[in-house]
Amino acid sequence: MAVSAVRPVPGAPALELRDVGLIRDGRPILSHVDWTVDAGQRWVVLGRNGCGKSSLVRIGSLYLHPSIGSVRLLGHALGRVDVRSLRRLVGVASTGMADMLRSDLTPIDVVMTAKNAALEPWWHTYDDADRARAADCLDRMGVGAFADRSFVSMSSGERQRVLLARTLMPSPGIVFLDEPTAGLDLAGREDLVGALGDLAGDPGSPATVLVTHHVEEIPAGFTHVLLIADGGVQRAGPIEEVLTADELSRCFGTALELEHRHGRWWAWASRGGDAPRQ
Repeated sequence: MAVSAVRPVPGAPALELRDVGLIRDGRPILSHVDWTVDAGQRWVVLGRNGCGKSSLVRIGSLYLHPSIGSVRLLGHALGRVDVRSLRRLVGVASTGMADMLRSDLTPIDVVMTAKNAALEPWWHTYDDADRARAADCLDRMGVGAFADRSFVSMSSGERQRVLLARTLMPSPGIVFLDEPTAGLDLAGREDLVGALGDLAGDPGSPATVLVTHHVEEIPAGFTHVLLIADGGVQRAGPIEEVLTADELSRCFGTALELEHRHGRWWAWASRGGDAPRQ
């Protein structure tokens, strides 16, 4: 069955959540979440493990319906739009996405199938222009030389770069990155954070939402922060205003120190002494 095309509504926020809640097995996962991501903004979502960050991203990217509240993505209301078509305007990268991909797919196919928000190349028809677009996305993320290798044979860092390239394939209106540095060693993490910083510095790049629980993984150029605690919004707004030692300590439930230098953030337990040098 053909899927009707959907386009972003001009001037609309990339994402709007109003009074969103999520209940699973009688337990509230998210409660009364109000959040707006405007075009061109780069948001980081911070919070402890189990606070609801990944559920929030799944709702925002239309892979999970909230129990209550409203979701508008690129100007379209969930429940009043064909989500199969709208998902084609969304880039998503997560460890869960990597796990869903067939291991013998090549990076060119991993990226190209994002045009249709698909996981297999045989589900749709692709042409030379699609392959060229996918190759360009791989080149942009520095893994173009691996286009025809098997995805599973690549290092963890290389696979994450392929998944980032996949988010760029559909020329998305918004990109969701759910802990993209998870499982990487220090060198791989820093390499990927640098790549994300480069993307954030591109004035033509889409609105971006990055989920993490480490402030050290916030790339340079990110503009806003959403602090999640106990399934609700603790505070949200411009990163320079919201991300303070007091707010971070309240969010993680422990006394923390915080420093911003060379475009990056660093946090450590408040036990006196200087910041750890990194």
